[in-house]
Amino acid sequence: MSEDINENRSTLVSRNITVLGKRTSVRLEPEMWKELKGIAKRERCTIHDLCTLISLRKNARTSLTAAIRVFLMLYFRAACTEDGHDRAGHGDFSLMKSRAGVDTDWSALKLKRTLEQDDLHHDPDMGKRLPFDINEAGEIAVRG
Repeated sequence: MSEDINENRSTLVSRNITVLGKRTSVRLEPEMWKELKGIAKRERCTIHDLCTLISLRKNARTSLTAAIRVFLMLYFRAACTEDGHDRAGHGDFSLMKSRAGVDTDWSALKLKRTLEQDDLHHDPDMGKRLPFDINEAGEIAVRG
């Protein structure tokens, strides 16, 4: 039962920040908080200062959380160069898939995900494990 609870738990982290003297709560991924803290350190200000600046510049219809995410993307995009992309090995999607550990064919992965989520294919005696495997070539092998 506790496994089900952990599976549904959000990965977002809620923190209180102060924007123009008003305390508010923002929920972001841990990686976003880490980068926001790094930018504040680099810019010699506080996270509150950054969030206040973001709040002042955002569209009124945009949430502060969304505006923070866009700010982070724009901040790092402004700092990147083609040389940096080359050094990071960008420019070859097959390499990106390999670094992510996804070397199989998309269609096999989509089929596996569909079957894993389909209650009709869930055998309580087998737990959450399906009666097949997908090998490195993306081929489906039924377990006997």
